[in-house]
Amino acid sequence: MPSIKQQRIASEMMRIISEILGEEARDNLLKTITITGCDVSADLSFAKVYFTSMSNMDHKQLMKELEQASSYVRKLVSEKMNLRNTPKLKFLYDESIAYGDKIERIIKDIHE
Repeated sequence: MPSIKQQRIASEMMRIISEILGEEARDNLLKTITITGCDVSADLSFAKVYFTSMSNMDHKQLMKELEQASSYVRKLVSEKMNLRNTPKLKFLYDESIAYGDKIERIIKDIHE
């Protein structure tokens, strides 16, 4: 279970990355991305950032775009957060929303 410090850093990092992608990104594709979660390792060297997008683009292509932008995003995160070392960012597609939609459709079909 993550410590309170890890949870606080993950929450703040999630907020800052959302702001960066929404306001400071030049690529319109990155502006369609929503950050849904963040997990920080115990030694604060790595962070898994979970995302989803409303665009119709394949999530593998979105992950590729985010990986290319990760060093820039990390630099901006380091400027906005007061940490000794900024964690390396690993972007992962959050499939829970798609899974929830699938379950909702199945339940709807059963009721009909």
